[in-house]
Amino acid sequence: MTERSKAVLFDIGNVFVEWDPRNLYSKLISDSRELETFLRDVVTLEWHTEHDRGRPFAEGVALLAARYPEYEDLIRAFDERWDETIGITYTGTVEVLEQLAEQGVSTYGLTNFSAEKWPSFCRGYAFTDLFGGVVVSGEEKLVKPDPRIYQIAIDRFALDPERTVYIDDRIDNVRAAEQLGMIGHHFTEPAKLAADLRARGYLY
Repeated sequence: MTERSKAVLFDIGNVFVEWDPRNLYSKLISDSRELETFLRDVVTLEWHTEHDRGRPFAEGVALLAARYPEYEDLIRAFDERWDETIGITYTGTVEVLEQLAEQGVSTYGLTNFSAEKWPSFCRGYAFTDLFGGVVVSGEEKLVKPDPRIYQIAIDRFALDPERTVYIDDRIDNVRAAEQLGMIGHHFTEPAKLAADLRARGYLY
């Protein structure tokens, strides 16, 4: 194996940028208990995951607004103001990506992300240009931790799983990658990621 066969496969949300619907809805719902109830019962992760699986936002919003008509305006805001669900950029992770690219390590993305929202996200975040390619769940109609979407990345990017580090903030997604032979890294902070990649010989 050559050094070129090493690769790093990144998740995006909560690895490069903070993603949390609270970033949007804390601006729109002032009462903290009402906010938590709304996020627990109405705009749930389970509902949004269907957008990541390929359901159009217009369809998802219409279905949820029909179920909770009293919250229709707030539900529509999730689509119309989706960019505001994104918080800070983890600049340390971006620096790790830049260093890997400078050192010739192949880097790719594998993200649960709406196919509708991905292009505008890429326009707003230049670090996405450094990836050799990104598998987007909304385009594939599959979401992590389904092993099939990892296999798509392995096949599309000609990855050697045993020499590919997979990075994700969700441990279930990391475990799924490890089941396919990848080296898993459960992301908690950029400094720990950089240290792990150095220890494994992926970053110098």
